[in-house]
Amino acid sequence: PGLHVFAIAFALEVSVGKTNTVMALNNSNVLLPCTFTTCIGFQDLVFTWYFNSTEMIYHGKIKSKASEPFLVGRNPRVEFVGSTTGKDNNISIVLKNVEFSDAGKYTCHVRNPKEKNAQHNATIFLTVVQQMVEADNTVTLIIVGVVGGLIGLLILFMLIKRVVLFIIKKTQDGKKECLVSSSGNDNTENGLAGSKAEQKAPPKA
Repeated sequence: PGLHVFAIAFALEVSVGKTNTVMALNNSNVLLPCTFTTCIGFQDLVFTWYFNSTEMIYHGKIKSKASEPFLVGRNPRVEFVGSTTGKDNNISIVLKNVEFSDAGKYTCHVRNPKEKNAQHNATIFLTVVQQMVEADNTVTLIIVGVVGGLIGLLILFMLIKRVVLFIIKKTQDGKKECLVSSSGNDNTENGLAGSKAEQKAPPKA
C-alpha cells in the first residue's frame, strides 16, 4: 500500500482548469488552456493538441524545465502562448479566427519519458456562436426578491413580537404594583377587624 501511494504522488497530471467548456465568437481568437504537473520533473517531454481526438493541431517538445518548448508541427491558425520555465507548466494555445466548424473536442496530451513514458490528457469542449447572449437574470431577480421579502417580513414579525411582549410585560408589572399597594392599605380609618385601630377591651363582669 505504501508503494502504491508513493507511485500516485509522482504521477503525471494534466488539467484544463476548473471548467472544461469554452465559448467563442465566430471570427474571434480563443484561448484553450492546459497545464501539467509532475513531482519528479521532466525531460524531453512531448505534448500534443488534438481536435476531435484525431486531428493534430499542435505538437511540441520540452527538453527540460530550464528551456521553453520548441515547435514540431502545428496548424497555421494555432499559436502557442504558454511557458514552462515559470511556476506553472503552461502549454496553452490560442486558436485564431475561430469558425463554426472549429466547434468540438480539444485534447491536450502529455507524455513524460522521465516517468517511464507516463501519459495523461485533459479535454476541453469549444462552442462557437454568432453572438454572445446575455443571461436572462429575471428568474434569479424574482427569487432574490421573494427571499429578501420573506426575510424582511420575518424580521418585522420578530420586531413586532418583541414590542408586544415588552408591552405585555410592562402591563403585568403595573398590575403587580397595584396588587402590592392594595394589600398594604391602612384600614385604621375604616375600623375594620384586623385594622390598626385600637380595639376596646370587653367589659368586665
